[in-house]
Amino acid sequence: MTAAGTGDLPLHQRLAWPAGLAIAAALIGIQALVLYFQGHPAICTCGTVKLWHGIVQSSENSQHIADWYTPSHIIHGFLFYALAKFLFPRSSIWLRLAFALMVEGGWEILENSPLIIDRYRAGTISLDYFGDSIINSVSDTLAMVAGFAAARYLPVWLVVTIAILFEVGTGYMVRDNLTLNVLMLVYPLEAVKAWQGAA
Repeated sequence: MTAAGTGDLPLHQRLAWPAGLAIAAALIGIQALVLYFQGHPAICTCGTVKLWHGIVQSSENSQHIADWYTPSHIIHGFLFYALAKFLFPRSSIWLRLAFALMVEGGWEILENSPLIIDRYRAGTISLDYFGDSIINSVSDTLAMVAGFAAARYLPVWLVVTIAILFEVGTGYMVRDNLTLNVLMLVYPLEAVKAWQGAA
């Protein structure tokens, strides 16, 4: 090992927190801007902003700051942290976070495109779903960041336990979670759709 200071390290290993924070903010800003040009409202068209909205089968679902899908985005953070650490073992935490934000932001933009919205409405119980509000989408991304940060500092066993509790808990409460969401998007099953609709 050399005695070189951080100034001698490649950029991808020494990105400092001010630059990292600026990149993170810029990526979230780009996400919000793209959603705006896609035609999504800044806040719920009901005219209010709620910290929590817990009714899944309603026109206000995915329109406020947090809802039953927030735990799924925290799990995204767990997964993206592990993936970034695997793919970029020598990169700074800020560049790993930038990678996670690009993946999450890209998904948020794709998820709110007509292609995926129509897929949700056809294959799931989300008949009232017309896409996220911008505040909800950005909040989902910030939930991912919270999960990413937690995965960095918490022991692996605790992260896995939290993820399982989130999946089981939301599955029990609203008959949906990250696993079922992915399943019904990729390979919709009528039995699962009927079970979810009976909630």
